[in-house]
Amino acid sequence: MISKKMEAALNQQIELECYASFLYLSMASWCDKEGLEGSAKFMHRQSEEEREHMLRIFHYISEVDGHALVPSIKQPPLEFDSAKSLFEQVYEHEQKVTSSINKLVALSYEENDYSTLNFLQWYIEEQREEEALMRTVIDRIKLIGGGPQSLYYIDKEIDQINKAAAAAAAAEDENANA
Repeated sequence: MISKKMEAALNQQIELECYASFLYLSMASWCDKEGLEGSAKFMHRQSEEEREHMLRIFHYISEVDGHALVPSIKQPPLEFDSAKSLFEQVYEHEQKVTSSINKLVALSYEENDYSTLNFLQWYIEEQREEEALMRTVIDRIKLIGGGPQSLYYIDKEIDQINKAAAAAAAAEDENANA
């Protein structure tokens, strides 16, 4: 059984993860519109990943006899200044998610809720990986530069990062199913 305070906090996390999924989907659409195919694929994958994070919490709340709530989500931005600013916004959002996960961990200690503490360990590792990935993307964009011709190379680089991340995820899934 989960406390009402923890249930409410986890439901807030569901909302944050759902918003991230919609935000990244909006970003994918903008990338498509701008002809950034590799970046669009990357953002579509990120959107789906955030949806999976949301559903993981949703199911957990039900498993511990809580009531998972479907959140109402505000409209994410539709336009972005540049590929660089888009990925900087992603990085900022991932930092916000990390902060929220850390608060959930603190609450689980406060409430002696070791089941939720154990559940959140996966999110701690996931957020470290997400932030590192976004820093890598931003670093590559900075290295390539900001001129109009650079967009082509930025998009190719993002596509390569996406392919590597997708391959790593597939290998992880394969190992988990072995």
